Amino acid sequence: MLGYVIGYSAWHVAKGFFIPYIFSQAVFDQVQALYQGNAFVAILTAAFTPIPYKVFTVAAGVFHVSFPTLVLASMLGRSARFFAVAGVIYVFGPQVKGLIEKYFDWLAWGLLALGVGGFLALKFLR
Repeated sequence: MLGYVIGYSAWHVAKGFFIPYIFSQAVFDQVQALYQGNAFVAILTAAFTPIPYKVFTVAAGVFHVSFPTLVLASMLGRSARFFAVAGVIYVFGPQVKGLIEKYFDWLAWGLLALGVGGFLALKFLR
């Protein structure tokens, strides 16, 4: 929630640095349209990726995503991520913890790819 507040309130100060030097206004507008059109799914998906989650919470503030959308997607996504890790440790025992820590990024990207692939398959194969 703090990331959202930072993005929402501080963007007007940092905008002058980012827009001309990091990316163009056109790119910003395009990303903003994509983010706002799919905010819940983007935030929910981000909860499982190895990308630092703060990036997505600050972006939600910058793009003025509905605060309840951020909170609900964050609660569902982050809790699902941590419950999944806890479930794997519960089922396979504490010895799997080292494997999860070592390969979590790869597992997260693989799970994301499977999810996106499944979604696309359902969408286009009907």
